[in-house]
Amino acid sequence: MTVAVEATGAGAGHAHWLRTAREMADDLATDATEREQAGKEPFDEVARLREAGLLTLLAAAEHEGAGADWHTAYAVVRTIAAADGSIGHLLGSHYFLSSSARFFARPALAARVERASAAGQWCWGGGVAAQALPLTLTPAGDGYVLDGHQSHAVGARVADQLVVRAARSGTGEPLAVLVDPTHPGVLHGTDGSTFGQRLAGGGSVDFDSVPVATDDVFGSLSSDEGVLSPFAGLAAPTARLVSVQICLGVAEGLLAEAREYRRSANSSWQQSTQQPWPGSPSQDPYVLSVYGELTVAVRSASALADQAVEALVRGLDRGEGLDDEECAQIAVLASAAEVAASRAAQEVTTRALDVIGARAASSRHGFDRFWRDARAHTLREPVGHRLREVGEYFLNGGHPAFALPS
Repeated sequence: MTVAVEATGAGAGHAHWLRTAREMADDLATDATEREQAGKEPFDEVARLREAGLLTLLAAAEHEGAGADWHTAYAVVRTIAAADGSIGHLLGSHYFLSSSARFFARPALAARVERASAAGQWCWGGGVAAQALPLTLTPAGDGYVLDGHQSHAVGARVADQLVVRAARSGTGEPLAVLVDPTHPGVLHGTDGSTFGQRLAGGGSVDFDSVPVATDDVFGSLSSDEGVLSPFAGLAAPTARLVSVQICLGVAEGLLAEAREYRRSANSSWQQSTQQPWPGSPSQDPYVLSVYGELTVAVRSASALADQAVEALVRGLDRGEGLDDEECAQIAVLASAAEVAASRAAQEVTTRALDVIGARAASSRHGFDRFWRDARAHTLREPVGHRLREVGEYFLNGGHPAFALPS
């Protein structure tokens, strides 16, 4: 990532926030295994993020936020995910969902929401993926009521605000809707337990006649041609690049821990003959080759991710001047980065355990949490459709349909 110049009158710059993220990551890493195994709701972790100022990172300076850009936000997510994939996921989702009004709401409403979010240091959760069955938004009095079941919402159990996808009754138009999670009609289910991403505060949510004010309906999420502006269309690659940073962070985190374990434990991979390498474990040809392959996989995916982030930030800077072709180029590049990062995360979190050896199975080391976090995340974000989008654009110039990840 390119380090930004310190902002003037807008708080600290990229270097400061990256240092803050590293300090936060070091703090999370000290008890990551114990916290993950306990599986408690991440209220304490959210409090740490809030205290560090990371929840208001993307809010504009004039709205009392840090005024940082997506370069910085992505770097922070990746750094946190390397220490704790669940909290990286929680924070990345917060960044996207707290920015959703910028894409889908009229400017005055987006500014009001962002100002309130920064003042309250809100943590945002929810989910607006097209894969989920939409909730139903029905006119009632001067506003609406929201009903239905959402099978998974990231951060829902710890969030101060939720953004969800709802279909307007009568027309079926999908809309992004802001919801107060403290309303008694918002009911958390008991089926949220997963084998990975256990501290992301996710789970199912039921909505029973939850009131929604007119100003809490941000705007359309329709994939129909011409409904969204090219700028609003950038919401999809923005969210996909959050997923990319989570995958890369988890992969880098496990590689770093595996390296430290090998150095401290002086362990050696056992060959199929059950005879250890006779020389220094750090010179085992198999181990060196595997770590070389995994390093190449992560760095290649990282380079592609950096290209996609650069393209996205340029597109965001163009604002409403962006055209459809530019939006498509950014979306395809983000899709390619997501494929590479997903594959790298799965390969690293599987093969690094092989070279650690049988001791990797010990729960006290917690190596398995990296595999479980990566796999739970990539199961929700399968990349087959992303490959099709890349191929369609390459061969036929076809633009990807607007589709937000979960």
